[in-house]
Amino acid sequence: MAHRLDEIDRRIIHALMDDARNTSAPMIAEGLNVSAGTVRNRIDRLEEEGVIQGYTATINFERAGGRLTSLYMCTVPAADRERLALAAQSIPGVINVRILMAGRRDLHVVAVGEDTEDLRAIARSLSELDIQIEDEELVQTEIRSPYAPFRAEESEQPSGATDIVTLADGADVIEVGVADGAPVVGYSIPDARADGLLPDALVVVSIERDGTIIQPDEETTIRTDDVVTLLPRTASREEILSAFSGDGGP
Repeated sequence: MAHRLDEIDRRIIHALMDDARNTSAPMIAEGLNVSAGTVRNRIDRLEEEGVIQGYTATINFERAGGRLTSLYMCTVPAADRERLALAAQSIPGVINVRILMAGRRDLHVVAVGEDTEDLRAIARSLSELDIQIEDEELVQTEIRSPYAPFRAEESEQPSGATDIVTLADGADVIEVGVADGAPVVGYSIPDARADGLLPDALVVVSIERDGTIIQPDEETTIRTDDVVTLLPRTASREEILSAFSGDGGP
């Protein structure tokens, strides 16, 4: 089952795809109105859900001792794809195996060797597994980039909202990061209602703070970098979001 991503998750993934080595949780949190603890918790969750499957170094093997990288485009029976992919991965020198959904050339194998004899040996090993090699090419270079739709400017959410889900009855559930200087910062929920910052109809479902989910009570105060989940009922989105992301404070 696919894991539902909100704006915070998407921004985290984009940052890690761009440069995981030099990107820290505080750096990601800075532009998201959330805490570093929340970012670390989200990364842990994305790893547990299998969305983030690992962190690898991108190697230029030609510079690493003049090694050669080859792409083998292969065809295998549909029923045996998974089994043969795992078998191909076990061949010494194979560094990547990609399974395609259908058609010919449905198995792509990337391998590295010190010379052409190493690559021929890998090709023989593939053939011995009854993997039919359709074509073979030396790889000159590989260019990677993060997934553009996960950039901040691609978000279609209203300003301040990190996620909006419409329920079956038409009601919205809104997730919003609390900005520094937002009007509700420092207020408890009853006091924010009493001062007209939050409408009476608004339900505060939960608060995510430093990676921990809080069920708010009458004493809980809203802090900068909280991620608040809201059920607006009859309140307008604009009215709600201005309280959590607008300038000013108590």
